[in-house]
Amino acid sequence: MAYQGKVVENKFVGQKLRFLRTSTDTNGELLEIETTYPTKSNEPVSHYHPFQEEWFEVTEGELSIRLEGRTLTIRAGAKIHIPKNKVHSMWNNSANKTVVNWIVKPALRTEEFFENAYGLAQDGKVNKKGMPSFFQIILFLAEFSKEFRLSKPPYFLQLLICTILAPISRIMGYKATYDKYSK
Repeated sequence: MAYQGKVVENKFVGQKLRFLRTSTDTNGELLEIETTYPTKSNEPVSHYHPFQEEWFEVTEGELSIRLEGRTLTIRAGAKIHIPKNKVHSMWNNSANKTVVNWIVKPALRTEEFFENAYGLAQDGKVNKKGMPSFFQIILFLAEFSKEFRLSKPPYFLQLLICTILAPISRIMGYKATYDKYSK
């Protein structure tokens, strides 16, 4: 379970998250995280949040953002708001680390997603780019569809693929969430 001060890290991509205010702290109203990106981090997969808005404030370094196909760079002191359903991705393309204050409203189960995804990374159950296996991703997409969705393929196709492949993923021993990562 996420709590104030808890840190999770994906050691394969070097990104750290420190929970500042959790869903429990705010009665689900928001999740506040301090995230640290290493130098020249990789751009993650483009995604969107169907029921959540996000606010980012760069406190150190600079952040590259792909938003609806445009690439922006914001520097320390700058803020950006990402409305729900806007396709985006964020990374650090600079030679220095970047630290960002990140607020997600409402919190939903975002912290649980990160605890599980980064827990798998800590256990070495991801590839060199920090991504879990295809069958694990299928279960994450199904379990956390209120929190995030991939920008491609279209959502109806993601639903179809998840419906067909989720049972196979479970038979293979994958789970949507793991108790050991939420402690």
